[in-house]
Amino acid sequence: MHDLTVDTPISGHRSSSDALLRLIADSIPALMAYFDRPGLRCQFANQGYAAYNGHSVESIIGLTVQEAIGDNAWRAIQPYVERSIQGERVKYMREQTLPNGETRMIEVNLIPHFDSHQEQLGSFVLITDITDRWRAESTVRQSEERMRKFTEITEEAIVFHRNGLITDGNDALTRLTGYALPEVLGLSIFSFINPESRALAYEYTRSGREIPYEVTIRHKDGHAIPVEVVGKTMPQLHADYRIVVVRDITARRQAQERETFLALHDTLTQLPNRRFLMEQLGTLLSMARRRKSMVAVLFINLDHFKTVNDSLGHHAGDQLLCDVAERLRHSVRDTDLVARLSGDEFVAVLTDIHSPEDAALVADKLLDAMRSVFTVDHLPLTMSPSIGISVSPGDDNTAEGLLRCADTAMHYAKDSGRGNRQFYQPGMNVRATDVLHQERLLREAIANNAFVLHYQPQISLADGSLQGFEALVRWRHPERGLVGPDEFITFSESRGLITPIGRWVMHEACRQLKAWQDEGLAMVPVAVNLSALEFRQRDVAGEIAAVLHATGLAPRFLEIELTESVLMHHTGQVLETLNAIKTLGVGVTIDDFGTGYSSLAYLKRYPIDKLKIDRSFVMDTPQSADDVAIVTAIIQMGHSLQLKTVAEGVETTDQKDLLHRLGCDLVQGFLISAPMDAQAAHRWLSP
Repeated sequence: MHDLTVDTPISGHRSSSDALLRLIADSIPALMAYFDRPGLRCQFANQGYAAYNGHSVESIIGLTVQEAIGDNAWRAIQPYVERSIQGERVKYMREQTLPNGETRMIEVNLIPHFDSHQEQLGSFVLITDITDRWRAESTVRQSEERMRKFTEITEEAIVFHRNGLITDGNDALTRLTGYALPEVLGLSIFSFINPESRALAYEYTRSGREIPYEVTIRHKDGHAIPVEVVGKTMPQLHADYRIVVVRDITARRQAQERETFLALHDTLTQLPNRRFLMEQLGTLLSMARRRKSMVAVLFINLDHFKTVNDSLGHHAGDQLLCDVAERLRHSVRDTDLVARLSGDEFVAVLTDIHSPEDAALVADKLLDAMRSVFTVDHLPLTMSPSIGISVSPGDDNTAEGLLRCADTAMHYAKDSGRGNRQFYQPGMNVRATDVLHQERLLREAIANNAFVLHYQPQISLADGSLQGFEALVRWRHPERGLVGPDEFITFSESRGLITPIGRWVMHEACRQLKAWQDEGLAMVPVAVNLSALEFRQRDVAGEIAAVLHATGLAPRFLEIELTESVLMHHTGQVLETLNAIKTLGVGVTIDDFGTGYSSLAYLKRYPIDKLKIDRSFVMDTPQSADDVAIVTAIIQMGHSLQLKTVAEGVETTDQKDLLHRLGCDLVQGFLISAPMDAQAAHRWLSP
């Protein structure tokens, strides 16, 4: 050990010193060794160092560094040793693989040893195992790296603050606020919050709450930004700090506002809807009572609006409704209210009027505004409204009652020739009561399945064979007996009752045909009519599939009959639904062809199987040359498009013979058979 000192002590003391030094060296957790300058040979090593490199304290003495630690380790540390030989104090870290295969991280200090003349005698080697610390620091570094990457890519602003003073933030913070990070460092986080929200933010931070809340902040350019904020306290040795995540909720607020708007407004015309109308009308009536003024309600219904939908399509009808809404808005004061209830029904509420004559003047103004020509799809159209007027005080003092009175008066305006206005009179309630009675009876019929199907056969003109049935619904009216569809289908549509009726008809027709087929009868399809309203409001293809599955009827034995107006509304949705029906294997027929806005274009566009020639073109043949020409054109059009043609309303042999000569495929009508109930149809089918 004399190589470790400049001056050699006396022998006795040196012996005890060596023992003490050895005891100390072996007791400390670090690995220690000393290598001399000339040959880099080990002069001393504690037990830890010797064992770490696979030696004993005796066997390692006199070995060179390379011999002591092995060739691989020597190649790794040689540059550091050479620097130490030059008298430099060197510190480095490296991974060390132990003989048992374990990898550890060590910190090595090479400390040059000089004599009193500054001549280097050797170097101390001090090795500390820092694996645990290194792993902990690595974990922290990885965590910090993850946090850094997260804060860079997230769209949410992240702010770090201590006692309200901003210490750091991410790029999203600068995008949200418009401030560069250096501009906000050291500022109070509360200074960016609108004054009305600061008290909430103060309390939230003071109490260390960690649940989201909403405030408004100011952008650098001054505009307000609604945000959702959530903070979390992060404990630290000297002082806690807070991490605050700030999310811009402008889009969410706009969506909520839009949702609120849609809940209270008509999506087509943007006018207030029934819900908004009734809320406001109640408020306006209360105000009118306090001011001792009058309120008038004008119930406006467009005359013959259905004709526009049926002839030009619903797209044109929607455009017309928007134009009507615009004219109504411009025909009343800003303090008045215009709303759309449904379909072609509108309501105008006139506030602070002094007499019923004031309401009459506004109604006349609306009539004049509506009589001006509308342009829809480049076509000129004229439109007239029927207007019913009710006044409070006088007719009723409630919102519901006042609207009901105006509705009743509107129907009287229609009965009085349309295109005029009528004030409500007490005797008018009788008609409204009749309508409610009719609706109640129809609802009871739906609940009790008080309907029956009649079946009218269709035969081939080529050989007289049965080719199918059309199912026609009848209502067993409790007061009037059996009622045909013309007397209740349109009413059902207007009262929102057509869907359950249509479902029953389809299911019953399929069930009955399957029952006949199980007896070996009627291996032909049955045709079921669907109204335009049903087709738009229902998942037609899905319901057809469900009915076929429930009844067991093969898809090829079902046909759906649609009017032309269906095909002129929302081309994409109609085409998609018809393709879905065809995919099921169900046939599609156009009913009453020629009575609507007939177009070769849509016949080519849609997957159609048959055209039914309306009875109005058949009834006067063969005497009417015009009708013969129309029927001929329809049959030829059908053949050119590979569509079968069906003539309905055939009642005479002459009509049948004419249709045969013209090449019509199928006929139905009283000449063949009147519509029959199920029992009569069964007898007709039986051999």
